[in-house]
Amino acid sequence: MSAASGNGVRPVVVFAIGNPSRGDDAIGPLIYARLTAWLDAQGLAESFDLYEDFQLQIEHAIDLKGRQMALFIDAGDNTPGPFTFSRIAPHEGIAHTSHALPPESVLQVYRQIEGEEPPPAFVLCVRGEQFGLGKPPGAAAESHIEQAWAFLAEICHPPELAVWMKAAAVA
Repeated sequence: MSAASGNGVRPVVVFAIGNPSRGDDAIGPLIYARLTAWLDAQGLAESFDLYEDFQLQIEHAIDLKGRQMALFIDAGDNTPGPFTFSRIAPHEGIAHTSHALPPESVLQVYRQIEGEEPPPAFVLCVRGEQFGLGKPPGAAAESHIEQAWAFLAEICHPPELAVWMKAAAVA
C-alpha cells in the first residue's frame, strides 16, 4: 500500500474507541497509544490516520472519505475472548460494542452522505469484562490486549486488504 492515495489521504483510517476512566473500556485507547508508537517505529505512520474518541459519532463518517480500508478498535462486552476480528458492512442499529453508535452505523452514514459504498471496514473487538467508573483495566483485559496486539502488529505490517480479508475469515 502506498503512503498516501492520489487525493493525499492516508490509505488506512483507525478509530480507537473507549473511555480510559471506565475499566476495560480503556482497551481501545490503550491499543491506540501502542499502535501510534509502533507505527512510527516501523516507518508505517504515513499509511495510517488514527483517531481516538470516547464513542463513535456520525461525524466519523467524514473520516472514511478516500480511504482504502478502515479499522475500528473497541472493547466488547460478552465478546468471545480474547478478541474477534471481522469485516463489517453498513447497517443501521447494530450494537456489539459498549457504545451507542456502532461502526456499521458509521458506514451507513457514509453511504448516505457520499452516495457510495464506504471503504472495506473491519472491527477488532477485544473482550472486556469490567467497565466500572474509576477502575483500571482488569488482568483479563491486559491479557486480551496482548493477544490482540500481536495479531494487529502482524496484519498491519504492511496493511494489505487481502491479508485483512483472510484474517477476518479465519478469526
